[in-house]
Amino acid sequence: MPVNGRSHIRIARPSRDLAAAERFWREGLGLSVVWRSEGGSQPGHHDLLMLGWPDADWHLELVHEAARPVEPRPTEEDLLVVYADDPVPDDLIARLERHGGKRVTSPNPYWNEWGVTIEDPDGYRLVLCRRAWSNS
Repeated sequence: MPVNGRSHIRIARPSRDLAAAERFWREGLGLSVVWRSEGGSQPGHHDLLMLGWPDADWHLELVHEAARPVEPRPTEEDLLVVYADDPVPDDLIARLERHGGKRVTSPNPYWNEWGVTIEDPDGYRLVLCRRAWSNS
């Protein structure tokens, strides 16, 4: 099967605290838990949390290995952008903040004009953009 526009995408990141990350992404943004596994405390074994929307062609994979944790190293340009095609509701921003998010200013003025940038508990940035996007 060739890789094409319908190929599923997994965005994988380390997390220092899967419970905090789950609160942000599931309770804050509204993603569903797609998969969860606990690997234990032995080296090479890791806990895994996958989150996404059931009808999406992508999901977010968060990994934590207790025996050898990898510290997340996001930059201010590591963005997951969700195009809402509508104004971003204030109650959604407040819910994300209540569940561990921190609203930040983007160094790119485009995202400040057209969206809201929120850091997750690991410091990765989610941009909720009020514009629409299509690759076609």
